[in-house]
Amino acid sequence: MNQAVAENLLITAEEYLEGEPLADIRHEYIEGEVHAMAGAGDAHVKVTLNTALLLKSQLRGTGCSTYVADMKVRIADDEAFFYPDVMVTCDPDDQLPEQNYIKNSPKLIIEVLSPSTENKDRGKKFILYRKLSSLEEYVLIDPREYYVELYRKQDDNRWVMLTFDTSDAVIEIKSIQMTFNLVDLYEDINFE
Repeated sequence: MNQAVAENLLITAEEYLEGEPLADIRHEYIEGEVHAMAGAGDAHVKVTLNTALLLKSQLRGTGCSTYVADMKVRIADDEAFFYPDVMVTCDPDDQLPEQNYIKNSPKLIIEVLSPSTENKDRGKKFILYRKLSSLEEYVLIDPREYYVELYRKQDDNRWVMLTFDTSDAVIEIKSIQMTFNLVDLYEDINFE
């Protein structure tokens, strides 16, 4: 494919935002490219739901909001739009009516890994998520086994990774002052 044809396949962020509400499936947008999102398996859905319910119950009355899968986050100046599996924002501006479909300032983003997204979640997505000045923690959960990676931003903007891989592990999410047991994330999961 020549360069001129490849450039014609790119769309603007405005075109993406206009077309996304009309689409039958969700799409993520990265630097002019649109990527269709696949459905999720049983374990993925259960881990996502368990995580969101834990966060929602702990954050009630704090002014922070928990979002699951259907809410977009904007990266930089419309460089990318993603649908994180779970995210938390505590920024009052994210609650304004004009932010009804897109959030700009999450403190916490959680992605549940799947074979088709794992490399992107660890690579390009994490690179772009780090452009969010509001983001304090990024969590990757593997629904196939007890394994969680927590990336935490330090005061000097370095990111430190912590891992948890036993059912009795306790995870501290400092960005929202919360702790929970790993086993609670995996409730009702049947490991094969």
